[in-house]
Amino acid sequence: MASGAGDVLLSARIVPTFADALDGVTLACATAMTPRDFGPPTHAPRAWLAAAAPTAGRLAFVFGSERFGMQNEDVYRCHVCLSIPTMTGYGSLNLAQAVQLLAYEWRQALGSCEVVTTSADRRADGAAIQRLLTHAESGLATLGYLDAKSPRKLIARLNRLFNRARLTVEEVQILHGIVRSMEAAGAAVSQARATTPKAGARPRDQ
Repeated sequence: MASGAGDVLLSARIVPTFADALDGVTLACATAMTPRDFGPPTHAPRAWLAAAAPTAGRLAFVFGSERFGMQNEDVYRCHVCLSIPTMTGYGSLNLAQAVQLLAYEWRQALGSCEVVTTSADRRADGAAIQRLLTHAESGLATLGYLDAKSPRKLIARLNRLFNRARLTVEEVQILHGIVRSMEAAGAAVSQARATTPKAGARPRDQ
């Protein structure tokens, strides 16, 4: 089901009987929702596969048909029965999904594939956060949101917020830009108030 995995299908070995399919297999794992009487021991896949991986040899997962599952005689030929843990009442899984789940668990048991990650962003250091706080205090005062003479605990709370957010260098730069816009807006408002005549005031003589 993986994109580009056509080579896996092309190299698949097709045989007429289950006995032929077991040729060369040293550990056959049946799959069933419920244990079979007189069948092999039943285990959840994750822990059992992790323990079996070092000495498994050539391992095979055996699945039954979508509608009827595995026949008892085929289960008896296997060394173990794996049952995917599910909610009660929803134990019968779609065949393709069951195959995918067990293939994933086996890959994890053998050693998971590496995940391609993006490069880590640079975290802002303590000095950068303090400069941002000083700038933010100035911007908030310009807007009239903060009384610089009595800031109470707002700046301390902002400090805690910034530390919890673990800001990156780029994010700090963005916030500085926002504060500069706040300062420009506050200055424009202050200038407009200073130049607007008060109600009832007479215009100055030209």
